[in-house]
Amino acid sequence: MLPWKRALRPLAALLLTAAVATVPAATAAADTAPSSGWNDWSCKPSAEHPRPVVLVHGTLGNSVDNWLSLAPYLKDRGYCVYSLDYGQLTGVPLFYGLGPIDKSAEQLSAFVDKVLAATGAAKADLVGHSQGGVMPRYYLKFLGGAAKVNALVGLAPDNHGASLSGLTNLLPYFPGASDLIKATTPGLADQIPGSAFLAKLNGDGDTVPGVHYTVIATKYDEVATPWQNDYLSGSDVHNVLLQDLCPLDLSEHVAIGLFDRIAFHEVANALDPAHATDTTCASAFS
Repeated sequence: MLPWKRALRPLAALLLTAAVATVPAATAAADTAPSSGWNDWSCKPSAEHPRPVVLVHGTLGNSVDNWLSLAPYLKDRGYCVYSLDYGQLTGVPLFYGLGPIDKSAEQLSAFVDKVLAATGAAKADLVGHSQGGVMPRYYLKFLGGAAKVNALVGLAPDNHGASLSGLTNLLPYFPGASDLIKATTPGLADQIPGSAFLAKLNGDGDTVPGVHYTVIATKYDEVATPWQNDYLSGSDVHNVLLQDLCPLDLSEHVAIGLFDRIAFHEVANALDPAHATDTTCASAFS
């Protein structure tokens, strides 16, 4: 190994460590139904909730750990709920979302097709956390997903890049660091502000016609920074700052997706706007 590559490893490790610190310790990903009842392939959508909901985990998450609270929350409200693993790297178990995002979008495409075939629904709704709110946009825009998806709800999605509280701004001071990260964890590299992936994704507009977009951000986000980078522009976009709903909510990048019931209430509103109710601090107990 060249000496300069050895010198770059600490920076790459620091970036990865910072990202790992934002997710809980993984337990086990599953392709079968977790005990709490989602990924039930016999579930048939009701007239009240006619579209299945596909949950898309974030970077270094997986189909179980990211959704231990939100999946049962939606299931209890009558939705057919599904989650997938994507972006796996060879030899890296449990921590996913690290592969090239365009390839991960292909995995999402196949999974949505599987969900629609099983449920008989014409369209699905997608709810994603962090990268899970960004990657589906590639599916919608470039892989024909807009014909199969009614709504995309993003929880702290780094739609215009994640600077990790400015950490990625150090990359230019380490020649070759960006190339090393792209080679080892392309899913992380794709989310760095200014990446070729983000340029393609956002180059001709943030949204596509026919899909309802909701973004739920938190001003305490330490990963998708600045938090305004989460927001989308478009004719059918609802951008929400969590603290405008409840000033007392201190959730940061992880908590907003893992256990914040105030954010979950706003997700439910986005999935069923015809029956939406005000999201307030009291929604934490609903």
